[in-house]
Amino acid sequence: RRRARHEVPYGGRPAPTPADAGGEPEDALLHGEENRALRSAVARLPGRCPELLAALLSPRDLTYREIAGELGISQGSLGPVRSRCLGCLRRMLASEVAVPGPWGKER
Repeated sequence: RRRARHEVPYGGRPAPTPADAGGEPEDALLHGEENRALRSAVARLPGRCPELLAALLSPRDLTYREIAGELGISQGSLGPVRSRCLGCLRRMLASEVAVPGPWGKER
């Protein structure tokens, strides 16, 4: 509980909830732009990363077993591959997103 009080969502805004779907048009536009930016960055990743992350981001909410079957790789290697892909995505986006200071404080 103590940690939850101090957690701040990325971007300094609360995460959208399903109840907010009919909210302000500006929020819908910003959310759409964030999705486009994320999907554009995912598409630029090397190797199988775009396929894997697209499957993980899919609105169909696939299980690891289903994703492994679609991609033709073992279910046990999904975790390490996902970790490498997310690390690559993180490094790619590091120049585009300001890094918060120590303890989550903005510079």
